[in-house]
Amino acid sequence: MKKFFKIFLVLVLIVAFVGTIFFLYKKSQDKSVVYGTKSAFVTDIIRKTVATGSVVPRKEIEIKPQVSGIIKELMVEPGMRVKEGDLIARVKIIPNMINLNDAQVRLKKADLALKDARRVYERQKKIYEQGVIPEAEFQKYQIEYENAQQDVEAAKNHLQLIKEGATKAAGESSNTLIRSTIDGMVLDVPVEEGNSVIEANNFNDGTTIASVADMGKMVFEGKVDESEVGKLHEGMELLLSIGAIQGTTFPATLEYIAPKGVEENGAIQFEIKADVRLLKDKFIRAGYSASADIVLERRDSVLAVPEALLQFEEDSAYVEVETEPQVFEKHFVELGISDGINVQVLDGLTKEDKIKDLQDKKEI
Repeated sequence: MKKFFKIFLVLVLIVAFVGTIFFLYKKSQDKSVVYGTKSAFVTDIIRKTVATGSVVPRKEIEIKPQVSGIIKELMVEPGMRVKEGDLIARVKIIPNMINLNDAQVRLKKADLALKDARRVYERQKKIYEQGVIPEAEFQKYQIEYENAQQDVEAAKNHLQLIKEGATKAAGESSNTLIRSTIDGMVLDVPVEEGNSVIEANNFNDGTTIASVADMGKMVFEGKVDESEVGKLHEGMELLLSIGAIQGTTFPATLEYIAPKGVEENGAIQFEIKADVRLLKDKFIRAGYSASADIVLERRDSVLAVPEALLQFEEDSAYVEVETEPQVFEKHFVELGISDGINVQVLDGLTKEDKIKDLQDKKEI
């Protein structure tokens, strides 16, 4: 019995030893690798760049008052459409005390001068009617009296203008009535009734009462990198994608490239502008963010391969072409433009060639 167990144990050890040797042998053997292949194909290669920016109205006007004062009444709200000449707001003038005092003094002086001219005129009129003085001399006093009347009227208008910003003669053409200067849509009304406003002058831009823009003419404003700007030119076609309007692209035409770049985050950026052709059923709001695809180069119906198939040796590119099953040899190729996924092949390949795909491999 003991002899049987000894023999059995020896056999188990021998089997285990042989199995280990066989396993190590198999493991040490090189595994065969089978590569998949792909062929060149005919396609369109488009190389493009993307410019990011926003869509804004071509004409946007800030309406500012011609007099300083307080907003007495607002007639518009953002989103309303207005015509040129439509009333935007009414301003109540707070007169300058120095100017007001000067105007009051001027009126008093004009009144005194008028009273004196009236007395002289009435006295000379009696003398003239008695035939004591000739008509030519009497006309001199009459003209002085009429001039004094005009001075009083002018002084009254001046005082009223300082107090109210308008005269009775001016009527509705008052500077206190703020009107739109263009046809368009009101984009913003940054003031409220009761706010103080300042007139535009040589030393101050003035307070903006409302922004009005023509929403029927929009422009894309974006920026491109200096590495791409040399390939752009006015008249190029762009396709705009607006984040707020999914699934729709808007055609545009490049019309401006900035002659000077601006440094942003270590790179030089150049501003571009493009005229946007609007679609009837899509309303674009001012300030929508957008990206523009700009076609730099295009080749139609050319032979191409995926860039992932390319290998490089110094400054040359090559692919491995199958000559026999799983036997490959180098074929150097001449390349054209690339869209980042596929690259044009100018020479060195045909559509029948089977190219090794290094990413498609199986071990057997």
